[in-house]
Amino acid sequence: MSQTTGERPAEPAGTEAEHVDVLIIGAGLSGIGAAAQLTRMRPESSYAILEGRTAMGGTWDLFRYPGIRSDSDMFTLGYRFKPWTDDKALADGPSILAYVEETAREYGVDRHIRYDHRVVAAAWDSDSARWTVTATHAGEEVRLTCRLLWSCGGYYDYDHPYDAQLPGLADFEGRVVHPQFWPEDLDYADKRVVVVGSGATAVTLVPALAERAAHVTMLQRSPTYIVSMPRVDKIAGGVRRVLPEKAAYVVNRWKNIGTASGIYALSRRRPDLLRGLIRKGTISALPEGYDVDTHFRPAYDPWDQRLCLVPDGDLFEAISQGRAEVVTDTIDTFTPTGVRLTSGRELEADIVVTATGLQVRFLGGARLLVDGQEVKLPETMAYKAMMLSGVPNFLFTVGYTNASWTLKADLVAEYACRLLDHLDAEGYRAATPRRDPTVGERPIMDFEAGYVLRALVDLPSGGDREPWMLRQNYLHDVRVIRRGELEDGALEFSR
Repeated sequence: MSQTTGERPAEPAGTEAEHVDVLIIGAGLSGIGAAAQLTRMRPESSYAILEGRTAMGGTWDLFRYPGIRSDSDMFTLGYRFKPWTDDKALADGPSILAYVEETAREYGVDRHIRYDHRVVAAAWDSDSARWTVTATHAGEEVRLTCRLLWSCGGYYDYDHPYDAQLPGLADFEGRVVHPQFWPEDLDYADKRVVVVGSGATAVTLVPALAERAAHVTMLQRSPTYIVSMPRVDKIAGGVRRVLPEKAAYVVNRWKNIGTASGIYALSRRRPDLLRGLIRKGTISALPEGYDVDTHFRPAYDPWDQRLCLVPDGDLFEAISQGRAEVVTDTIDTFTPTGVRLTSGRELEADIVVTATGLQVRFLGGARLLVDGQEVKLPETMAYKAMMLSGVPNFLFTVGYTNASWTLKADLVAEYACRLLDHLDAEGYRAATPRRDPTVGERPIMDFEAGYVLRALVDLPSGGDREPWMLRQNYLHDVRVIRRGELEDGALEFSR
């Protein structure tokens, strides 16, 4: 995977720190997009990107498991300002990584990345109106200062995946693999593989492994909604044949935004109807008589958790051909040769893949301080799901749970540039969201995925009204984030 050395290293702690206008944390999909937008909209601003790993790409460089791909269509996962030109609507990981790297080169972002710089603390000083950011690099501490600090590292813990504490796993004598750290030397050809889990990672892995493995079993405790989507969007292809590239991208992007928004709205208003439509599609994709209600009928409503998309129904095809199966049960214990289920059935395995989920680590675990006082995240409230109450000149990018991540990332980037323009035009030094004590608290993420529920106690809260309420609605956010007034009474500006 490609990388660049970036600009000169940050100054070691104890010397005068290098200063930039904007300091971006993370060189993944969000960070590269943020820097590219900054280059487009504010070319006069200086910036640097601190990346804890040794390559750009974030998730799309770290995750190397077989079949890795997007779980959003690429017309919305792609940046608003850079058309996705591939025919694939659901793209593979290497193609997405190449797109991110191409964007970085095109906008000169690659020259601003400092690799192997892991941020450990950031301290705001009101007198100087600056952040001082401390990172570790090559075993030493380095510092930079900035006017605006922007966290683009997402919310996953890239160092430690979730440990589901599977009973007796230590007794298993075969190979145990977590998808987050897929070993390059793993040979699964003609092996019996059990994938524990039923989320997007498991649904992606099973058909990919089934192409070479002797047999693959997806062992799930409970079902997930799984929907087949064409790998190639034929309508989008038709639009591209009659319109110029940029115009076609806009049309296809809005087509998919409208479709996704409509499906989500239907899931909230008529969950039984959408559940029935999904079930009907699943029945038609599987052999006659297949026990759909046991293995593909979740207890929750659609979009209480994220829908899993499978390109051209590849999971259903693998099941239909007998190369893979789904088992819905709970684990009694692992044995030296496989796993014994609560029902008494035993699954033999040579390899066990624990696709049991990720962990959330907000801001990469870095400490935030404002005028010497540590910011305790659970005591803060998220402003428009991109700033924190009481924390000046600080932005974070977190995407939607019910739509493409990049839709929200693009809006945050545009807002950051508008905010900097406003600070300059009015002579302000700082912008700080101020929490109204009458605003009631709500979870920042109204989502029932396990990784979210486990983390809520450590995250900022949301509010019960604007601008503290998280809508999870792109069309709403276009109005309030892209076009809304900056001075709305909740964001305090100071000179």
